[in-house]
Amino acid sequence: MSRAVVVGAGMTDFGPHDQPIEELFADAAFASIDDAGVSLGEIDAFYFGNALGGQAESDTHLAPKLATHIGLQGIPCQRFEDACATSSNAFKHAVQAVEAGIHDVALVGGAERCTPETGLGTGEMTKIFASAAHRQYEQPAGLTFPGVFALLTKRHMHEYGTTEAQLAEVAVKNHHHGQFNPHAHFGKDTTVEAVLDSPIVADPFHLMDCCPFSDGASAVVVVSSDLADNFAGEPVDVTGVGHRTDAIPLADKTSLSATQSARNAAQEAYEQAGIRAENVDFAEVHDCFTGAEVLAIEALGLFEDGSGGAATAEGRTYIDGELPVNPSGGLKSKGHPIGATGTAQIVELTKQLRGTADERQVEGAKTGIAHNLGGDAGTTVVTVMEERA
Repeated sequence: MSRAVVVGAGMTDFGPHDQPIEELFADAAFASIDDAGVSLGEIDAFYFGNALGGQAESDTHLAPKLATHIGLQGIPCQRFEDACATSSNAFKHAVQAVEAGIHDVALVGGAERCTPETGLGTGEMTKIFASAAHRQYEQPAGLTFPGVFALLTKRHMHEYGTTEAQLAEVAVKNHHHGQFNPHAHFGKDTTVEAVLDSPIVADPFHLMDCCPFSDGASAVVVVSSDLADNFAGEPVDVTGVGHRTDAIPLADKTSLSATQSARNAAQEAYEQAGIRAENVDFAEVHDCFTGAEVLAIEALGLFEDGSGGAATAEGRTYIDGELPVNPSGGLKSKGHPIGATGTAQIVELTKQLRGTADERQVEGAKTGIAHNLGGDAGTTVVTVMEERA
């Protein structure tokens, strides 16, 4: 099999937009196509991620609709939905199809509109997103995702002594990184005091421990490595994609202080890539809440269990630290348009491994990973990308 490589990457600003979803996605799609130097006629498949369109916008048949809007009608198109892991799963399927020789050039991306520009408020959008929780056991009790990750984080605090101040350090670090990302929803610094003084949302999370809902789109062009030299975009190797699931509901999980699907997906991705956690130079992880980042960096094997909060507070996960985490600013600062988040992580990995991330560039970055979860980590996709040899 030929290896898959990314030759084009593009995204919109994350934050409120007044464009319809097809125009929003077109901006990211054409940015990635232009970056790759590929013509529309060379693209032979389209993999698209969108989680909430059916409920939030009464718009479900989006893949061929968006393909038509950007001039790709006629090729195979598929929409994916796996909560926040939506476009990560779309990316996995595109990579596998290219590696298997089914397609030579695939456009992969995601888009979502989650802000009040859709006509829905935060409360209604939170309710819609809670549909990713268990329908019989959790939704009737009113459990939404701030509560889900608060429960996971409280258990971690109980077992390991992680503190609210350490959680706040995650927000401070990601906002510090986000100020260097021109696409970030909230690209400005904050302080531990500001995080701890913000209103409680779900103990132990304050408002500033939570990522925002955003509008936005992202896209990448995936091609066979055999064809990479035919395109203008500098290729970046995709060396491993792990995809695993865990029990839903929370009560059926074997552990609440560790995300097992992330451990399993990371192991799968590392084995495919022929690396170990200690070979990773930087990571983009799903920090929907500050506690989620702590759980993620431990599940990925980047830090020992129980040490993620302290490692962050010690500055070890900053861009200039020993293992940078979320140089893009993560969901916390960059924003979280659900269906666009997964491929936005791939955009960041591509920029970092090309050495084109400007002020947020991780020095000497050669191997990066993206971790994206869906729901209560019932789905997790971990991707390893490496500088082309």
